[in-house]
Amino acid sequence: MARIDLKNLAHSYFPDPKGDDDYALRRMEHVWEDGGAYALLGPSGCGKTTLLNIISGLLPPSHGQVLFDGKDVTRLAPEQRNIAQVFQFPVIYDTMTVYDNLAFPLRNRGIAEKTVDARVREIAGMLDLNGKLKHKARGLGADEKQTISLGRGLVRDDVAAILFDEPLTVIDPHLKWVLRRKLKEIHNKLRPTMVYVTHDQVEALTFADKVVVMYGGKVVQLGTPQDLFENPAHTFVGYFIGSPGMNIVPCNLEGGAAWIDGHRIALTDRHMNAASGASGAVELGIRPEFLTLDTDASASNEGGIPVNIVKVEDLGQYKIATTRFGNAEMKVKIGEDQMISAHSGVLRFPTEWTKLYADSHLVA
Repeated sequence: MARIDLKNLAHSYFPDPKGDDDYALRRMEHVWEDGGAYALLGPSGCGKTTLLNIISGLLPPSHGQVLFDGKDVTRLAPEQRNIAQVFQFPVIYDTMTVYDNLAFPLRNRGIAEKTVDARVREIAGMLDLNGKLKHKARGLGADEKQTISLGRGLVRDDVAAILFDEPLTVIDPHLKWVLRRKLKEIHNKLRPTMVYVTHDQVEALTFADKVVVMYGGKVVQLGTPQDLFENPAHTFVGYFIGSPGMNIVPCNLEGGAAWIDGHRIALTDRHMNAASGASGAVELGIRPEFLTLDTDASASNEGGIPVNIVKVEDLGQYKIATTRFGNAEMKVKIGEDQMISAHSGVLRFPTEWTKLYADSHLVA
C-alpha cells in the first residue's frame, strides 16, 4: 500500500484559466498516510470525483504532482499506478461466475491458482458471497453485482491504493449499512490505503479514519469525524456535518464579547485574541448539541439570552427546538424526556463550544 502526496495540485477543464473560478480543483497540498481510510466528502460539483480521477490516473492534473511513496506518478496511466478502483455502478463480467469475477484480477497477473483460490474465498467470506461463488453474475441483482465489484477491488493485496467512487449508490439502504461495516472491518484487518468518495456524511463518518471535506474545489478540512464535529475549520463544515448543522450567525465583537442584535454572548480571552487579527465578516457558530435551553419560569437570565421558542420537533430519540431572539434563529438539540410547554426560555452558550469565524474560517 502507498502513502499519497498531493503537491501543489490543481486542475482546470479550461485550456487557459484566468482565475480561481475557472478551476475545478484549487491548489492544494496534502498527505494521505499509508494504510489510512479516507473519505472525500462534499456536495455534488465540489471536485471530489475530479480529485479521485487524478489520483487514479484517469485525468492528468493541470498543475502539480501526485506521489505514491515518494514516486512521481502524475503522468502515469492507471495500469502503471497499481491501483484498484470501484465505480458507482457494477463493473463485472455477466458471463462469468462470481468466483471467476473475483479471481480475474489475480489470474490476469499470473498469480498461482492456489493463492487465487485462498484469496477469493477470503474476500468472498468477508462479503458474504461464499454461497454464490458458482452462480453466474448475469442472474444476480444490482446489490449483489455491486458487492462483487467491491470484492474485485479488494481481492488484490499488492495495490498501492483502493479507490471507491460512490460505490454504494445503487445499494439497498439496509445492505448499504452492512457493506459499510464490512468495508470498515476489511480495512481494520488488511490495512489497505482506501479513498472513498461520497456526498453522504453518514457514509463518510462511519467508514473513514479521516474525512477530507471539499467545498468549491478546495479541501476546507481534513480531520477525524470527531475533529469535524467538535472543531469545524470552516463554516461549510459546520453546516454540512451534523443533523441539524451548526448554528452560524453574524456578530460584532466588543468589550470581550460577541453581540448579536443587541444581545451579549460571553467569549474567552483566547477568542478575542485570535479574532483581533482576523479580517472579513465575523460569525459566531455553535452546534445545537452544545446549547442549553431553560424553560423554567423561575430561571435567571444571568449568563443567558431570553428567546422565543418558535417550534419543537420530536424526532423520537431527541427533540429539536427552534428559538429566536432579534433576527437570529438558533436550533437546540434536547433530550427526548425534556418537556417544553412554554413559548419562551433562556438560551445559554458554553464558551468552550462557542466558535468564531472570520471570512468563513475558524479563528479560535
